[in-house]
Amino acid sequence: MLPKNSANYQQSLPPSEEEKPNAFLIILPKKYSFINSIKSQSAWLVIAILIQALIILFLIRDSNQTFLPSFRVRKTCPNGMVFMYDLPPGFNKALLEKCHDLHPWKSRCAAVSNAGFGPKATNLNGVVPAHLIPAWYWTDLYTGEVIYHARMLNYKCRTRNPNEAAAFYVPFYAGLAIEKYLWLNYTWKDRDRPCEMVLDWLRDQPSWKKRNGADHFLMLGRLTWAFRRLVDKDSEWGSSFVNMPLMKHVLKLTVERNPWDELEFSVPWPTGFHPRSKFDIIAWQRYIRARKRNSMFTFVGATRKNIKNDFRGLLMDYCKSHQSGSRPCKLVDCSVTECLDGAPAILEAFLDSDFCLQPRGDGYTRRSVIDCMVAGSIPVFFWEKSFKGQYEWHLPLNAESYSVFIEHKNVSEGRVSIKDKLESFSEVEIRKMRETVIDLLPKIVYADSSSNSHEEDFGNVKDAFDITLESVLRKVSDLELAKRNLL
Repeated sequence: MLPKNSANYQQSLPPSEEEKPNAFLIILPKKYSFINSIKSQSAWLVIAILIQALIILFLIRDSNQTFLPSFRVRKTCPNGMVFMYDLPPGFNKALLEKCHDLHPWKSRCAAVSNAGFGPKATNLNGVVPAHLIPAWYWTDLYTGEVIYHARMLNYKCRTRNPNEAAAFYVPFYAGLAIEKYLWLNYTWKDRDRPCEMVLDWLRDQPSWKKRNGADHFLMLGRLTWAFRRLVDKDSEWGSSFVNMPLMKHVLKLTVERNPWDELEFSVPWPTGFHPRSKFDIIAWQRYIRARKRNSMFTFVGATRKNIKNDFRGLLMDYCKSHQSGSRPCKLVDCSVTECLDGAPAILEAFLDSDFCLQPRGDGYTRRSVIDCMVAGSIPVFFWEKSFKGQYEWHLPLNAESYSVFIEHKNVSEGRVSIKDKLESFSEVEIRKMRETVIDLLPKIVYADSSSNSHEEDFGNVKDAFDITLESVLRKVSDLELAKRNLL
């Protein structure tokens, strides 16, 4: 045994914690120190190169116009979420409570009932399969504002935290608010007042101030022209809502858009079919696909005697003159048949016909186009503006895939026969167009979301509302990206 004070004893003891070599260091003999130095320099060089590569990648990403969103994203909401304002009741709920006073000549209570769907449809036995009748309502064409508000309440991508939102929905019933002031002796100030009041309220909201309303949107239930008055005169139609300065950056949804407004987008008119699940959609598609159609074309409408050279009158006379033969025109004269908000006779006419004649309405579009397509009938347009630039989120850009276009002047001047034009399509071509119309069905109807299991009921099937909201969120994101690139 060695004495404790000997040198050999000291060398045999285990090293203390302070003296233990670092496990990450390699102790090389002195003769390898030069090689060690080279390796150390090489390591630093590799690190420097990696840092430079990361900087270059960052710059490339920036040049490719990517940015981190300032809003929260859920897995089921890749385009972001929507915050819905809780407006003072006078801008929406109170209007429904005063539904008897929304129109100067009639009550609107039935129209705005059932979350904007209106009363349950009646007298559809023999027209609609019995198990699908509960999915039908007599829906008013101007209740889109109420329908969108009701759907937003349970929207899967709604957030109650404005700091998480990519877009902000303003549930203002603009069309209902100005409706009673569109007639009689009301002034332009009366028609503008509700719109000015809601903008005064919005301008004080923190979320509005961040981007001056550029990430805000609202639904306008009437034609856009009802909100675009240019002159402040009592004799001029409508409100100037859209032209008010605070509306400059706001995105608008309308049943007919102004094609020159890049921040306005058209959405399908509300129609009577509101499926309760994807199975309603599939069942209805099967029904209209198998339906035997005895008429080549149909016209639903009424003449407008106060309009010179009324094209609707021309179509009505043309249809009357082609009501004989194996493939006649089927006519529903709305001066005789009650057509407002739908009727069994209208639905039956569309179900029985290959084509439906669609002149322009109060604007270039009309609700009847959607009614016609829901029945599996192929729309025939006479004005290019009835389809070009409209419903681009919901319908194919190639209108020939689902419709026919005949220039109205060629019909009025006798250069084109409607019947000859339609007869020029083969059965295969007609079947192909109808199949496109049938496939489009989910995109042009507003589903019944009153069930708490809406997502389960519809799965991956998206209706007009779903498509609209996803498109709005993408548009808001694109506008934000374009703005950043200008900075």
